[in-house]
Amino acid sequence: MKNYLYCFALIFLLSCSDNDIPRDAPDCVKKVIEGLKKDPVSKPPAKVYQYQYEGRTVYYLPPACCDGMSTLMDDDCNVICSPDGGITGAGDAKCPEFFKKATNQKLIWEDSRK
Repeated sequence: MKNYLYCFALIFLLSCSDNDIPRDAPDCVKKVIEGLKKDPVSKPPAKVYQYQYEGRTVYYLPPACCDGMSTLMDDDCNVICSPDGGITGAGDAKCPEFFKKATNQKLIWEDSRK
């Protein structure tokens, strides 16, 4: 019984860090997140989402504030487009169907600093 408790405690401790970068994220996405962690805290908090879009895994970073643009990147961190944000709210108009076609949204990181 003690072994089960130790295992549970270890799993709990390893999963509790809310600022962890997912181990299976591409290296370049990890670097982007590390950069976000060095930036001042933004409101709303910085986030990185993973989606499936046009047959590939992509990473979406919402606009940081106001009229900022979002960023959509492939798994090599090549910028695909800005699906939203900017003065018009429509991004750069290079992928206007992103939110209609993207599937499997998964929040992979959120800045938990206050």
